[in-house]
Parts: sequence; structure tokens; C-alpha cells
Amino acid sequence: MKLRIKGNSVRLRLTQSEVAEFAENGKFEDLTEFGVEPAQSLSYAVIAESGAEKISANFENGRISIIIPQTIADNWAQTEQTALGAEQNLPSGKTLRISIEKDFACLTPRAEEDESDNYPHPRSEKHC
Repeated sequence: MKLRIKGNSVRLRLTQSEVAEFAENGKFEDLTEFGVEPAQSLSYAVIAESGAEKISANFENGRISIIIPQTIADNWAQTEQTALGAEQNLPSGKTLRISIEKDFACLTPRAEEDESDNYPHPRSEKHC
């Protein structure tokens, strides 16, 4: 799972096997370690919750959690729908933009990146 944070936006992109695991378990989580201590790690997760009313995000104890209502999560994971998005109002009056996407292979291959588990790009010749 790729994590991209820019200003007040957070975007997660999941490969085919990650989406499959999310669909099966209702959760997919990843971790980036910055040091040897557990507190020097950042974890990030997408979680399907039946009681959730809307897509939301929270950050606690070094973990970013993106919560998706179960019915929305099931539809996204089991169909050709490629992305989910939401805006979350913050107490500061600002807004956090949230995006969850299926990760497409790049149109121009990159030698340093393994994209074998990515979704075929809709505009690629292999997909047509």
C-alpha cells in the first residue's frame, strides 16, 4: 500500500492482492519503520466498519486509520470502481481530503518499481 500525504490530503493506493486481503479481512495495514524502537514507526490502515456512517480518518499513537463504511468498502473492493474519496471537516475549520484508490501500473514502466501486482492501467495497450 502506498501512502501519499500532501498538506491536508491523504491518499492510499492498494494493489490487487492488498484489495483482495482488505475484502477478505475488512482491513489492510502497512508499516514504515524509521528506527529500531516501535515508537519510531508509522502505521497506516484501511478498515471497513459496519457502524461507520462515512469515510473518515484519524491519527493516534503513530497510526493513520482510514475508516470506510462496510457497504461502501465491499462495493469498492468487489467491483471495477477505482477510487473512493471524502472530505473531513476539522476542528480548526480546515478540511482533510481522503482518497483510497486501486493502484494502476504506470503507462511508462519504471525499472526500480515492481508493478506486477498493480491493476492494469485503463489506457495501456495491454488492457485494451
